[in-house]
Amino acid sequence: MVELDDQLRSLVTEACENPPGSQKRQKQLTQIIRLTANKLWRESTPYYQDALQQTWLYFCRNICEGTTGQAYNPNYGTVVTWLNAYLKRRLQDFYLNHSREQAMTVPIKMYQSGSGENNEVLNPVDNLAATPEAPPILENVRAWVEEDLDEELRGTNVKGRPDVNCQVLILKRLPPEASWKELSEELGLPIPTLSSFYQRQCLPRLRKFAETEGYL
Repeated sequence: MVELDDQLRSLVTEACENPPGSQKRQKQLTQIIRLTANKLWRESTPYYQDALQQTWLYFCRNICEGTTGQAYNPNYGTVVTWLNAYLKRRLQDFYLNHSREQAMTVPIKMYQSGSGENNEVLNPVDNLAATPEAPPILENVRAWVEEDLDEELRGTNVKGRPDVNCQVLILKRLPPEASWKELSEELGLPIPTLSSFYQRQCLPRLRKFAETEGYL
C-alpha cells in the first residue's frame, strides 16, 4: 500500500506540473483513477454510483487547482483517503436526502370499492382529515445526538481524546456540515484520523438510530 501511495503521489505531482486540459495531464489523471478505483469505499446503496460520479468529478476539478473546493494536499493524507472522505460525505448527503424524501412521501394506493357497475375508484388519502407533516428528520437526529440518553455517543471517542467523540463529530457533520479540514484545525487531529473514526464508529450508530426510527 505504501508503494501505491508513493506512486500516486508522484503521479499527482507530475499531473499538476502540466497545464489543465493538456494531454499529458489527462493521461496521468486517468492512470490515477485506474489505480485508485478498486481502493475506494464500496457499499450496496441505490445512490452509490451517483456519489461515486460526484467523487470523480470532484477529483478532476480539485486534484491540482481546487476549482470547486480545497485542492488535494498530500500533507493531510493519501489520494485514496482524500477521495474516500469526499465519497462518504456525498453518501451521507444522499442518505439524508433519501430519508427526507421517503418521510415526505405518502404511499397512495388506489383500490376498488363496491361491486359491479357501481365500482368506484377511491384514494385513501382523500379520507384523511389533514395531510400529515413529514417528520423533522434532521431535528430528530440532532435531538437524539444531543440527549445521548445512554451516553454511548459521548463514550465512543478517539483514543486518548474523550473530547473528540461521536456526539461531537455527528453534530459537526450534520448540515450545514463543517469540513474535515475545519475539524482537523479545530480539534488538532489529522483528517484521516477523524474521518476514519467517524466512518468506523459514528456512522454505524447513526444508521442504527435511523433504522430504529423507520427512516431506512
